[in-house]
Amino acid sequence: MKKVYHVLAILTVIIFFPKQSHAQFDLDGQMLVRSEYRNGYQKLMNENVDHAGFIAHRARLQASYKVDRLTFFMSIQDVRTWGSSSTANITDNYLSVHEAWAEVDFGEYWKLKLGRQELNYDNARFLGNLDWALQGRSHEFALMKYEKENAKLHFGFGFNQDGQKIQDHVYSSFNNYKAAQLIRFENKAGKLNYAFLFWNDGRQFQEIDQVTNTTNSGIRYLQTLALPTLKYTMPQTQLSGYFYYQLGKDIFDRSTSAYDISAHITHKLMENKEKGTKYTATAGFELISGTPTNDQQKNKSFSPLYGTNHAFNGFMDLFYVGNHFNSVGLRDIYLRTRYNFNSSFWIQGDYHNFAANATLLRDEYSGPELDKGFGSEIDLSLGKVISESVSIQAGYSQFFASDTFKQIQSNGELKESQNWAYIMFVFRPNNKAKFIGVPL
Repeated sequence: MKKVYHVLAILTVIIFFPKQSHAQFDLDGQMLVRSEYRNGYQKLMNENVDHAGFIAHRARLQASYKVDRLTFFMSIQDVRTWGSSSTANITDNYLSVHEAWAEVDFGEYWKLKLGRQELNYDNARFLGNLDWALQGRSHEFALMKYEKENAKLHFGFGFNQDGQKIQDHVYSSFNNYKAAQLIRFENKAGKLNYAFLFWNDGRQFQEIDQVTNTTNSGIRYLQTLALPTLKYTMPQTQLSGYFYYQLGKDIFDRSTSAYDISAHITHKLMENKEKGTKYTATAGFELISGTPTNDQQKNKSFSPLYGTNHAFNGFMDLFYVGNHFNSVGLRDIYLRTRYNFNSSFWIQGDYHNFAANATLLRDEYSGPELDKGFGSEIDLSLGKVISESVSIQAGYSQFFASDTFKQIQSNGELKESQNWAYIMFVFRPNNKAKFIGVPL
């Protein structure tokens, strides 16, 4: 109950705070309602296990207040599965703060943004707001921004602790960075858009003896250097790609050398601008490095740490969505086609062929090598804009697993059919993103 009172009190201050004549107050919101059928989503299903089905939603209330050179923004959200709380409850733990930040304008080109905020860059492969997941993702961060025409330089840092301690500096959340630094620059040269990225990710480690005394602690840093955007646009064709390289130390103190490289070509096969009809096809690949199962001394597995990974390696999220990290990597060769009937209705079909990118042994550390093929996936999607505020999105996916992938899933005898489907209503009155999780 206290959490609800605190959030309502903050919103009340925002709404009723006396406004100067030149101040601007905006109140906005959004809601997603998604129903899912899961029969192999994120992990292949054992033949003795029933499929899952549920309805869940995210509702956000967003408020911004602008005065002079200051912008204050706050977003609270309710994320829940229908039925997870009793109909008699008047409060629960599903309400949270998604964003709470202030931004100061220091002049024509410079701004400083402080607080809980989304870091959403490039195609969201490495840094994204995780919009597909109902809870989303945000960071407590200090971000300095310089933006002049097409040139944008952002740099900043985050430093996390469990609370306001008077002693002991160990951060106990080992699934999050304790310290991180970001530098990113983007620009445009003619038909070429490009960007450079540096991310330094520091994870807390703690070594404990047999009587639970801390013998050693500190931060191990993993660096990511990248060309996260390379995009060359022609009248009918677009060439795109990205490259990431990781080095430094992982949380287990292993030296790291890993990469993620991708390239694709999108061609406009047909377009009628008057009717809004368009047919496009995209072909591409992604190579994500991995560590051979018989060589664990050095970490060669790339980690797309804070990306919106649902949009990349198949919509069934069998790779890099809470799984497949620190593994044998991935080779993904894909073909995507989309047909727009008009500006408000489209259908899309994706095909992926998956394989390991490092050596796989039958007995993990010994024995014969396994075939690297993981299998293939077909994703069918459609979207329809009902109005400026409402749209509908739906999809169906089927995965065809190889014997190798069945073995590394370690889930016993598997069902012959592995699939997933969903339908989602998107209510976003003032947001241009009418669809979620499906790359254009």
